[in-house]
Amino acid sequence: MTESLFYFLAYSVSGWILENVYSLATRGVFWKEGFMKGPYKPMYGFAPLLLLYFAGEDPNPLLMLVLCFVVPTAVEYASGILLQGLFGRQWWDYSNNRWQLQGHICLRFSLYWGVLSLGLITFIHPFMEKVYEGLSPAWETAGPLLLFLFLADLAWTSTARRRDWKQSLV
Repeated sequence: MTESLFYFLAYSVSGWILENVYSLATRGVFWKEGFMKGPYKPMYGFAPLLLLYFAGEDPNPLLMLVLCFVVPTAVEYASGILLQGLFGRQWWDYSNNRWQLQGHICLRFSLYWGVLSLGLITFIHPFMEKVYEGLSPAWETAGPLLLFLFLADLAWTSTARRRDWKQSLV
């Protein structure tokens, strides 16, 4: 559990960095508003954990290709539906892209996620396993504290987003 928490938080923060670098490259601004106020993109934390879970110890290469395409796409779609249902807002919109579904997912970005996921599983995660091994003694103390900070941000953000949504309805 503590190892999964490490990966979840590391990949959530990495996703925040990735999206902001993408924003900088495409819009010239290192800021892309996400659901959470802090430096977390939970979709980027959940998708790798699900990929690792479904892949198992010795994954079939063809299965990995399929999973790297399907899992992040499913996480993005479910996240989009959930956020829109809970907070009345769509944080990303692919409506102007071809082969999209309700603006939550589109083929182009699903292909991007597939390539990124394959790179993560092949190159980044083995490195992160070594990072975790080296940090595991300190992680026993830091992990719960960082989890608390994440949960505090989640609670604060959720409260603020619900309040903003309710005020927009008035």
